Formats: sequence, structure tokens, C-alpha cells
Amino acid sequence: MTENKRYDSFILGVCLVIGLGLLGFLLGNALIQFKQSDRTVTVKGLSEREYEADIVIWPIQFTTVGNELEDLYSAIDQSAERIQTFLQNAGIKQEEITVSTPAIVDKSAQQYGNESTLLFRYTASQSVTVYSDNIKAVRTVMGKLSELGKQGIVLTGENYESQTEYIFTRLNDVKPDMIEEATKKAREVAEKFALDSKSKLGKIKSASQGQFSISPRDKNNPHIKQIRVVSTISYFLSD
Repeated sequence: MTENKRYDSFILGVCLVIGLGLLGFLLGNALIQFKQSDRTVTVKGLSEREYEADIVIWPIQFTTVGNELEDLYSAIDQSAERIQTFLQNAGIKQEEITVSTPAIVDKSAQQYGNESTLLFRYTASQSVTVYSDNIKAVRTVMGKLSELGKQGIVLTGENYESQTEYIFTRLNDVKPDMIEEATKKAREVAEKFALDSKSKLGKIKSASQGQFSISPRDKNNPHIKQIRVVSTISYFLSD
């Protein structure tokens, strides 16, 4: 009876050892497979292109001074008419031109001390703005502004409101090709990494697309826009 118990205990012990060994092997193998399946490479692909803007907003700001309001308004109206005539003669359409309401500053209301020191009491400023898709024509006219100065018009362009703005509106048209290019470049980098590491490139694990950025190419050519987008993609790797 005792011998039978010892034999049963021996068999049970052997089964436990085999079972634990098999369990360890299965767990170890699963861990190895998990680590292998978790091998990834994350790469970035850049697409960068240059396009010309398709809309220009060009404010032409000018000022007039005087001591009589009636004369001041007449003078500023004359200047605005001359600017509009100048623009139309240069090929800018009437519907592309708008004139803002004049802003009048009474310097005597801001003067502390003796008003006799004021040379002119009033200063008037106004803007004639061009909104056009004919970038080439507008930029040509910009180079001829000195002609307005010869007519006695005082132009100002130091403040933010008088800065020219170039707009690129065709982003949705170029997005698909740029995303495709960024994705292709990202895969090329990933394939090179896989080759160098003696691995094979697998399926995409995750992908994200960065925001498109639009900026002037340089200070001298603000009408030429540089469009950029970066795609970030993670690929699985296998031996």
C-alpha cells in the first residue's frame, strides 16, 4: 500500500514538473511573439511645395492736413478720386476698389499747453483698398506709386492696417497630392530602416497628419507661398 502511494506521488510530481515546464514554454513563447509583434518604427514624411497666392488685398493709405474741416474733406475726396483714377488707368477694375470712411483727428483736443504751436489743427487719413485676383497687375502698379506722390498725395504705410496681404485659397485642391507625397516619403524612410536592420516592413500601425502651414517664401516675395505638411506613420516590423 505504501509502495502504491509513493508511486502515485511520483507520477503526480512528474506530471506537475512537465505541466509547469510546458506552461513556462507556452508563456515564454507567447511573450516572444508579443515582443516581435510590438516591434515598430515611426517615421515622418514631408511634402513641401510653392504656389503663387491667388488673392491680394492692398490698402493704399494717405493723409491730409488742414485747419478748416470743409477744405479738409474736399482735399481728401480729391485725393481718393485721384488714386482711383490712377488704379483704373493701370488696369485695376472699378469693382476691385473700395474706399474707407475718412478718420479725422483734432490735434487741439489732444494738445496740452499753447494751441498757437499747432501748424495744422486737423489730420485726416483714408484708405483706398484693392481686392483682386490679378496678382501680377497689382504688383506692377505697386511699383508706380511714386506717380501719386508727384500729384501731391501723401502716402503712409507704417501701420499694420496698411500692410499688403496675399492669400492662398486653393489649399483643398493641393491637399490630396501633398498628403500622398508625404506618405510616400515616410514609407521610403521606413523601408530604408527595415533594410538596414535586416527586418521586413509590415502593415501600418498608426498614422497621423500634421496641420498644413502656409507662409511667405521670403520677405521679397510674399506673394509666393510655401505650403508644408508632415505625416507621421508607425509601421510593424518583422524578421
